[in-house]
Amino acid sequence: MKALFIGGTGTISSAITKQLLEEGCQLYLLNRGNRNVDLPAGVNCIQADINDEDHVAKLIEDLEFDVVADFIAFEPSQLERDFRLFNGKTKQFMFISSASAYQTPLSDYRITEGTPLSNPYWEYSRNKIACEDYLMKQYRDNGFPITIVRPSHTYDERSIPLGVHGSKGSWQVARRMLANKPVIIHGDGTSLWTMTHNSDFAKGFIGLMGNIHAIGESVHITSDETVTWNQIYEAIADALGVKLNAVHVSSEFLAACSKEDYRGGLLGDKANSVVFDNSKLKRLVPGFVATTRLDQGIKQTIANIIAHPEYQKEDPEFDSWCDKVIRALDAALLTIKE
Repeated sequence: MKALFIGGTGTISSAITKQLLEEGCQLYLLNRGNRNVDLPAGVNCIQADINDEDHVAKLIEDLEFDVVADFIAFEPSQLERDFRLFNGKTKQFMFISSASAYQTPLSDYRITEGTPLSNPYWEYSRNKIACEDYLMKQYRDNGFPITIVRPSHTYDERSIPLGVHGSKGSWQVARRMLANKPVIIHGDGTSLWTMTHNSDFAKGFIGLMGNIHAIGESVHITSDETVTWNQIYEAIADALGVKLNAVHVSSEFLAACSKEDYRGGLLGDKANSVVFDNSKLKRLVPGFVATTRLDQGIKQTIANIIAHPEYQKEDPEFDSWCDKVIRALDAALLTIKE
């Protein structure tokens, strides 16, 4: 198989890149080269900015692919560019959308690919929906061979998966745990959530590559394991060898008192219970199963971060914000008791 990844070094794509090379795939990565130093041997790197369309068109002028996958498209205009670049040059175009595009709030906690797409809380999700709409139109009108993939919360060995400030402040939360400082969990921590290790996601994604039954289809790829946010944070504390000191704060309050987009990230995503039905994926990729249990994956992630100081990025601003939120709650309790 001859494949081109736009991106290829992120949380989701890095595991796919590794597994494909182990299977002997002829793999090209088109990116700016900022994170290519750690790529495994055998990758064909095309160093360019995908937004420089004319330059990229010249670089791939004599190339055709079995699969092209865009891991870094977030707006319809970027898919319009991809259509111009790759229409007629690939047998399958794979777009990485998001499970956050599914209906929020859900009418049924069990999510299938037939669940409506609607998220009034998060612009990121609405943009992904618009991207999907554009690609489906190109499939219907022009036969563009698309496959839409919807990941949910996928993690790797470089960052601890969290609910609040997870993409930026995961190590700071670990530091709070190690110092026995209170850690914020959104809501009451009992909503259901699904986390998927990137190595498991890669198995499902690779099974869809070159799969004639996946053309024109939308498929989510997640673990079948469902846990609560309390269990997630307990697993992190256990991996660190400490006792969890949790403070539960409503998602609405967090959204109201933060500069971050917690309206999108919490109210439009993580504050909701979600359970994924992976029947469609298993029909398309017989034998798919996610094998990394969350507590085991978190232990691997934390062990790797402890061993690599470059992943231990402190975030004093977030740390201070957590303290302010907790002090505000404590003050409110004192006022009510007086």
